[in-house]
Amino acid sequence: MSGELILFVLIAILAIGSAVATITRRNPVAAALFLVLHFASLAALYLFLSAQVLAVLQILVYAGAIMVLILFVIMLLNLGKEEQLAERFQPRAIFALIFGGLLLLFLVVALTAVPIAYPEMAAKAAEIGTIGALARELFTTYLFPFEAVSLLLLVAVVGAIVLAKKKLEIPGASVETKVIQKREEQAVG
Repeated sequence: MSGELILFVLIAILAIGSAVATITRRNPVAAALFLVLHFASLAALYLFLSAQVLAVLQILVYAGAIMVLILFVIMLLNLGKEEQLAERFQPRAIFALIFGGLLLLFLVVALTAVPIAYPEMAAKAAEIGTIGALARELFTTYLFPFEAVSLLLLVAVVGAIVLAKKKLEIPGASVETKVIQKREEQAVG
């Protein structure tokens, strides 16, 4: 066994362990921190597979932006009642364990049935994982879907802003502003 394979297996075990710790923690902040560890270990696995772009995107998008969003939601919702949440989800935990075991069994069967052609893939992976190869494919073969997704995201952002602006009450607003808002509500209703 080479040192690279041993390190890959250790990081894979860390990824599995942090994923299990994420879903078994009662404290939402601890679960979020284990999720950050899981995202970082996935980025390391991507580096081992010569997918440098995916590793960087994993850190920037998931470990960065998505985790900040999750932590803000945890703070805004004030999820401090872990005991009550745990009591409510006990029957689901049994179902999750059974489903997870079946999924693991399926994964083992699927991976042992298909031969892995690592040497052939390794030569192509170093070229495919670069930013140049990804940009070439993205802006030639997949240009229309890329632009369609960007337009869809733009529409979603504008829609979210419009929905968030409706009935926004400002806590420190003056009495005049509140009177104007009340008159507008009466005129509409």
